[in-house]
Amino acid sequence: MLSQLPLPIPPAEAVDVAPGVHLVSGEAGGVVWVHGLATFAWDVGDEAGRRLAAVQLVRVKAAGKAAVAAAFGVSTVTLWRWEQALSAVGVVGLAASRPGPRGASKLTAPVVARIRELDREGKTLAQVAAEVGVSTFSVRNALGRTKSRAGGFGTEPDAEPGLDGEPDAGSGSDGQEMTGPATGAELVVLPEPVNRDGERELARWGLLESAIPVFAPGARYPLAGLLLSLPALEATGLLGTARATYRRLRNGFYGLDTMLLVLVFLALLREPRAEGATRIPPGDLGRVLGLDRAPEVKTIRRKLAELASAGKAGDWMLALARHHGVTRPEALGFLYVDGHTRVYTGTKQVQKTHVARLKFPAPATLETWVSDADGDPLFVVLAEPSASLASELGRLAPQLRAIVGQGRRVTVCFDRGGWSPTVFTDLIEAGFDILTYRKGAIADLPDTAFTTIAFTDDRARTRTVEIADGTTELAISEGRRKGQTLTLRQVTRRKADARGTLRQTHILTSRTDLPAEQVAMRMFSRWREENYFRYARTHFDLDALDCYAASPDDPDRAVPNPVRATTKTAVTDAETGLAQAETSRDNALLALRTPAPGQSVLISNQILNSLNSPVEAAHAHLDTARAAHKATPTRVRLGDLAPDMVILDTETKLITHAVRMAAYNTETALASGLHGHYARADDEAYTLIREALTSSGDIHPHNGVLNVRLDPLSAPRRTAALAALCQQLNTTRTRYPGTDLTLHYEVKPHP
Repeated sequence: MLSQLPLPIPPAEAVDVAPGVHLVSGEAGGVVWVHGLATFAWDVGDEAGRRLAAVQLVRVKAAGKAAVAAAFGVSTVTLWRWEQALSAVGVVGLAASRPGPRGASKLTAPVVARIRELDREGKTLAQVAAEVGVSTFSVRNALGRTKSRAGGFGTEPDAEPGLDGEPDAGSGSDGQEMTGPATGAELVVLPEPVNRDGERELARWGLLESAIPVFAPGARYPLAGLLLSLPALEATGLLGTARATYRRLRNGFYGLDTMLLVLVFLALLREPRAEGATRIPPGDLGRVLGLDRAPEVKTIRRKLAELASAGKAGDWMLALARHHGVTRPEALGFLYVDGHTRVYTGTKQVQKTHVARLKFPAPATLETWVSDADGDPLFVVLAEPSASLASELGRLAPQLRAIVGQGRRVTVCFDRGGWSPTVFTDLIEAGFDILTYRKGAIADLPDTAFTTIAFTDDRARTRTVEIADGTTELAISEGRRKGQTLTLRQVTRRKADARGTLRQTHILTSRTDLPAEQVAMRMFSRWREENYFRYARTHFDLDALDCYAASPDDPDRAVPNPVRATTKTAVTDAETGLAQAETSRDNALLALRTPAPGQSVLISNQILNSLNSPVEAAHAHLDTARAAHKATPTRVRLGDLAPDMVILDTETKLITHAVRMAAYNTETALASGLHGHYARADDEAYTLIREALTSSGDIHPHNGVLNVRLDPLSAPRRTAALAALCQQLNTTRTRYPGTDLTLHYEVKPHP
């Protein structure tokens, strides 16, 4: 709307509002210069003239609302209210008026301190009011228990206006509610974030390494509870190992720490995929990141692709596992190894494999997971298609040794998928103990072999089991030890199933020092790893396709020959046909040899030949089928069988696996902190943590401390448990990543 060319020199003392718009304010009043012309002016104390100038700048489109509000020292909400008042009643509506009660507030600082002291002594509101000389409403107000206009608690009704007609920070006269003090100061509800336009412009030209978190003090931040995760997340080593592995991302507004925090926060909010960012307001998530807004889907995908292009996901995963071993060495005494099948439902041609939970083959990717003694995930590797758990155990042995360190004896626990006496021997020679189920049919042990034993498990629960202890020998049928035998300890547990039938489960181990009941308990604790798969599939979208990229599979890779299944079926059918032919012949001969009384039958060679000919034909057919089956190769080149077969992206999947593992371990650590403070922690700990992570609260950086004051939870007992957890977290003295701010947590009292 303004077509006049800007004059070259603005006033020397002017503050830039927008291109061509400058503000000069001082003891005599203020002047707004627009393209070199003094357009608006007001005297000192002329609040209506000052507000009129701000509104008119926006109306003539000389500057944006955010820029004008920042220049005049108010919020955009205040500027909006001025504009509404001008439209409603004219300039008169812009005159400053004192908000709230006209008299002086009785709730002075000493009075408030006395009220809180009496409240801590357990006195009722009426008793406190009578002793201090104020109303019970004022007592509630001082204690932060009065409802604000938006339904919150802690609004101070006796706020005084600030200088120059503007409210002091936290007074609430610009229309934004205040909350009770988190660190001795009142906070504005959902203030505007710190302006980062300059840094974004630098990032656009590649001149900014990354934006540093800067927090705007404010109340009722919607996702403030996410900050509870930072001490436990720090313990996982996710950020530290990522810095050591990847160093940093390319110059840009969002750095490595920020992007990993975004991914973890999205996972904790149950939106672990990049697309989940569309369902989380970027402004809300940005506030807990110390930024004006969080990255959105396109940026998240681009940053993930940058990390994946480095090809270091495997190294990062191993570094995470080593950190886990350093911080929790007691959890590495037993390592649970299990294969996991990640089903693929897209349109690309991916090799099929048997999916146990679906009970039929489907396109899928095989993964091998390793968990610690508590079932918490340690690391994962992507297995080759059609790889068995036994072959994966041999491949993982060097990595397991790198994690636990040289010289430490660790027990590797796995199910029947890893059955191989050769692999057992290899692991034992590598310094590992083994623990697995026995595979194959075996006769039940007699009743006299069992003893009833009572014991306490690793979670302080009393158990009773029927146990038999002995040894067994396994023949090694392949490898350099072919023909040798391996002697292992066999522990058998007997237990009645749902129908009351006694079932025996045989467990093999090389541990001779462990009590038999502990052997059984550790073996059946393998289900903790399965529980992680189930929980992570439900809550963290474990099997999601996080990247749509794929690469051609190795055409020279040997894969099982599907024709073998056909030839094997032909052999089975031929054997069945032979058995039926022999049965028919034998029945016919039996009938000829047992004639009716008074009759005689002559069995000639012709009769015998006619009876034997179907059997001879069946024999010939079986020999042909067996020869065809033997001549069919067991494995063939993938290129000859399926030249269009592809492999799904592995780097991005390993990166997102690392993030989800860290998110799960973070939740687990927080949930364990509730034991002893929450009566239903065994059943509801994770539920309470999920509620706490999504709760709102106040954030106030002050004197090197980032104070996080959370709103109460859905029930008093939950609020009390969360308060106890906050006390534990405060002892860690964790710093917010990328800053020198020490995190301090507290919870507002339950209303």
